[in-house]
This record gives sequence, structure tokens and C-alpha cells, in this order.
Amino acid sequence: MRYAGTSIVLLLLFSLTAGLHGQDTKAAAAGAVQLEATLGDGTVELSGPWKFHTGDDLAWAEQDYDDSSWGTIDVTPPAGSENVELGTSGYIPGWTGSGYPNYAGYAWYRLRINVRSSHGRLAIKMPDSADDAYQVYVNGKLIGELGDFTAKGVTAYSTVPRSFRLPRDLRSGPMTIAVRMWMDSATPFLSPDAGGMHEPPVLGHAGVISTLIQLDWDDTAHAVGSGFLEIFILMLAWAVAVSLLWMDRSEPAYLWLSLVCAVTILENSVVLIVNFATWISLTPGVVLQTVIIGPIRIGLWVIFWAYWFRIARMAWIHRIVWSLVLLTIICTAMLRAPLYGTRIPVHAAIYLSPILLGLQLAFVILLFVITVRGIVKQRTEGWLALPAVLLVALSLYQVNLHLFHIRTRFDVFGFNFQLGTIATILSIFLITVMLLRRFLYTQRKREQWKAEIEQARQVQHVLIPEELPTVSGFAIESEYRPAREVGGDFFQILPQTDDGSVLIIVGDVTGKGLQAGMLVALIVGAVRTAVQYHSDPLILMNSLNDRLWGRGRASATCLILRITKDGQVTLANAGHLPPYLNGAEVPMEGSLPIGVIPGADFFVTHFSMAPGDTLMLMSDGVAEAQDQHKELFGFERIEEMLKKPISAAALAAAAEAFGQEDDILVLRIQRDPRTQSSLDTRSIVAVT
Repeated sequence: MRYAGTSIVLLLLFSLTAGLHGQDTKAAAAGAVQLEATLGDGTVELSGPWKFHTGDDLAWAEQDYDDSSWGTIDVTPPAGSENVELGTSGYIPGWTGSGYPNYAGYAWYRLRINVRSSHGRLAIKMPDSADDAYQVYVNGKLIGELGDFTAKGVTAYSTVPRSFRLPRDLRSGPMTIAVRMWMDSATPFLSPDAGGMHEPPVLGHAGVISTLIQLDWDDTAHAVGSGFLEIFILMLAWAVAVSLLWMDRSEPAYLWLSLVCAVTILENSVVLIVNFATWISLTPGVVLQTVIIGPIRIGLWVIFWAYWFRIARMAWIHRIVWSLVLLTIICTAMLRAPLYGTRIPVHAAIYLSPILLGLQLAFVILLFVITVRGIVKQRTEGWLALPAVLLVALSLYQVNLHLFHIRTRFDVFGFNFQLGTIATILSIFLITVMLLRRFLYTQRKREQWKAEIEQARQVQHVLIPEELPTVSGFAIESEYRPAREVGGDFFQILPQTDDGSVLIIVGDVTGKGLQAGMLVALIVGAVRTAVQYHSDPLILMNSLNDRLWGRGRASATCLILRITKDGQVTLANAGHLPPYLNGAEVPMEGSLPIGVIPGADFFVTHFSMAPGDTLMLMSDGVAEAQDQHKELFGFERIEEMLKKPISAAALAAAAEAFGQEDDILVLRIQRDPRTQSSLDTRSIVAVT
């Protein structure tokens, strides 16, 4: 028994010794220094290897926390490594490319260092490339962060150069640096090796770290500063497009180019803001740039080229383009934060990515079809526009060129230019030159057109009388208000010296503008020639019909009256509005306008005008005047106004004020009340 008791005591002592030894071993393992750093006035890259663990626990920031069971990640840049997206060297794959695929959320990095021979206060410079937000702890104390860490979640920003000073009393000796990282679930979709730090942090003298931060800002300016040049050129192009639109509203391509420039300026502004400031958080920045602005910009470019090439059925182009834009926005939104990884499962990218690629391909096909049709339609101008179209397509789909291992970044005078930026600048330059060329051509054609219109107006001004001839026994008023510079209504008052009668011709030709003016000149010339041989209205109407027949679609309504000095009226009508005798419509049968068919039959009627009778002739521009509610002036309103004595000018002014749509012509013919007549004072109407 005595020996048994002794054995038990020895066993307990052995167990106690072993336990103390195990604790010392564990403590030694937990406190093992991973990096010796001799600083002086210099710096050291904290390349690790770092201890790494997914998940989140603020206890992991403590200096003495046991991280011996954690994995490791070395943040030493591989030889020849490069960030394809930013064009910078020394890029390190994130945790998704280092053994932790498809993981998003919180993760921690820990590194124990022993600092020797440091002079002055220390600071730590964090990587310029990290996904997506972080907090830095030194010996358990938070010294800085990039992003907003709250109880509701994390708000991340695009990584910008950041450095944080260590506490004043922490200048040498053992230190534990812990970095709490957070990555959004949609970030791995943007980069195949996302997650965590893509460069090693740098520890060193605060002054030296401050200099390194300035150099990092210089690198950022050289990497994305070309965006400032692109914005400047886009603003010039926008100003040119808006100026041309202000001077020429008839060319819609100016409007759509100005919209393209404005949206592209907005897109570049977002890129510059997120790279130089923390004004826009990462998720809204990505949503603005890739989900909303990107698809809209592509759609605007397609519509601009459709208008530039003057493609027919633009309504269909708009429907197709904006449907594709909407589908692209929806599909892209499903592959970006905040939907992707939360509302949309990660594995959904397997079928969403091909759909998005198909939508992008649909834009390319549509742009190709528009370009081909434009070249076929416009020939020389279409071929001149082809290089600009190709450059635009290159700028829109620059990211997709990575699939073909095509170089998309170039160093020019120390600045990094993307292929898309170069393509945009060149395309905008070419398009601006073509816009100015088209504008000058259009202005030249417009000046020629104005000159032709003015010549036609002067011809019509000569042919249509401004001062009416004096006709014995009759008072005649006229009011002519063309809807354009050159009108389509016409009238002639031709006194006949041999018998004292008067011929009155009124009409309205088909069409408007220059074509109508030339047709009026033809009719008036034919009338003046024909009356030298005949004064019978029907013979004159047949003569005019023969002159117009066979001249394409030339036709006109016409009314020819011959009024003798004793008030006998012979009227021939070819589809014109009937006149009003003392406010009552003269009954007439319908007939075709002149110039429609050869040998047409025209309506003829005879009646007489007693002394004091008034005959009102007018064109359909009076009855067809419309107000803003599309209500017609109408015949009822005309008849109501004619119940009382009214001048030609008053009736024309009333129709014009109501809402002129067509040429307005009104003739008022009144027989002198003092004229003696052998006939009964009542008007007699005879129809043949």
C-alpha cells in the first residue's frame, strides 16, 4: 500500500508536469513570430505568410489569440503577375483563387511581426486593390477602416489608397496585425480570383508611408486619368451636337448623339468618382455603371446609327432596342449585388451568363444589320461611317475581348489608356467630322431650296394679282393667305373689254410648297392664253383639263365664272367648293378635278345676280381650319357668318385665327345696288 501511494503521487506529478509543458508549447505556438522586421527609416512589405480564416469573430483581433489551427495565405506577388482590369503589376489572386472558391462574406488575416530599430512613428499602408471592405487592428485596437461596418451590415467602396498610423507608443517589439475583410457575394462574378488583399500591406516610418500613398495616387491618376481626357472630348462633341440640333431640328441624329455623349460622360464620371473618392459606395456604383448606364449607352448608340443611316421604320427599331436594353438591365442586375448571392442563388450564373451574352450579341447583330442597310442606302457616306461604327462596337465590347486574349490597355506618355477609351475618342472625332459635313451639306441644300422657293413665290406673286382690276358695276374683294411661302390656291380676275363681262377663276392645286407653286404658274399661264380665244367657262375648263392631263399626279379643283354686265352668271365647276349667293350655297352637282382623266364632264350652271347681290367664293382652307382640339371650322360656321354682311378679309381672318391648316382664299363679288336691271330683282338659278 505504501508503494501504491508513492506511485500515485509520482503519477500526479508527472501529469502536472506534462500539462504545464503542453500549455507552454501551445502558448509558444500561439505567440510564434511570423516576420522579423528591421525598419529604421524604411519600410517592409508584410507579405506573410498570413494566417487566414473564413468567418467573423472580433476576438480574432486580439494579440494573444491562438491562430495555430488557421490556414495560411502568402501575399507575395508572383513573378510577372498583373491586374488585367487595372493594368498594374504585382497582383495577387484573392482567396477564391487560393483554396477558398465561391466564398463571400467575412474573413480574417493575422500576422505576428517583431519590429526592430524603428525610428519615429509607424504607419501601415493598405493595398490599393482589395475586395471589398476592411478594418485594420493592431494588438487588438482598431486603427482604421475602408468601408462602413455597422450592425446592419457593411457598405463597401471601391478601394482607394489608404494608410493608418499606429499608436504613438507602438514603435518596436512584437505586434499582431489583424485585418478583418468583407466581400460582397456578387464580387466573384466580376473577377475569377476575387477576395481579400491583392497586394501586401506595407509597414514603415509614417513619413515614408505618406510618400508611398502619394505615389499610389499618382498611379491611380495614370491608370484611370485618361477618363478626364475622354470626358473633355465627349463634352466638346456634346456641345457640337447640341449646337447643330439647335440650328437644325430636322436631323434627329444630332439629338441622339448628344444623348450618347451625355450618358457616356455620366458613366466616366462614376468611374472617376469611385476611383478618387468614397462618395458612391461600391454597390450603387456597380449598379449605375454596369446595370443601368451600360445597357442604355449601347441602346443609344444603336438608335443613333439607325437615325444616321436614315433607316426606315424607326418605330420598330425603338421597340427592339429598348426591349433588349430592358432585358439586359434585368439580367445584369440579377448577376450583381444586391440581388446576386442573396435573392438570386450563386449557381444561377450558369444560365444567366449565357443569356446576358446572347443579349449583347443581339445588339451586335442589330448594329451590323443597320450598318449594312445604311451602306447599301447611302453608298459613299455609309462607307465613310463604317470605321466609326467599328470603333464604337470596339468601345462597347472591350471587356469581351479578354475572351480572345486581346490586349486592351496601352501605356501612352506614362498614362494608361484602355482600348475602349481610344476607340471612343477616335469614333467621336470621326462622327463629329461627319456631322459637320452633313450639316454643311444640308445647309447648302436648304439655301438652294430657299432660293427656289423665293423664286417660285416671286413668280406666283406676279401671277396672282395684288391689286384687283376695276370692273364696272361690281365691287370685288379678295383675301389670300397661303399656309406656306408658296401657296396652292389661285385666282384670276379677267375683265373682257369687248362685251363688258368679267371672267373669275379660282382653284386649289394638289400638294403644297414648290410643286404646288409651279402647278399654279402652269394653270394661270394656261388660263391667260386660253381667254384670248374663248370666254366660255366650260370651254376654258376643258382646255385646262387637257393641259394638266398626263403631267403625273398634277390636278386641281377649279371654279370658272363668267358674269355679264347685266348680272348673268355662267359657272363651270371641277370639284371645287360651291359659292354662296347672298349667304346661301349655290346648288351644284359633283365633278372631278381637272387633270384627273381626259375628256371629263364638268358641271355647269347659270344664274343671275340682282343689284346688291353678293357672291362669296372660297377655298377649302376656310372650312378645314382646325383648332387645338382638332375641331373643324366647318360649313355651319361659314353659313352662320354669311347671314350678316361680312368682308372677304374678315372671313379669312376668322378661319386663320381658328387654326389655319391650308391655304385660305376668299373672294367677295357684289353687284352695285345702283345698277339698273331689266330682270326681276330676284336671283334666278338655272342648272344645265
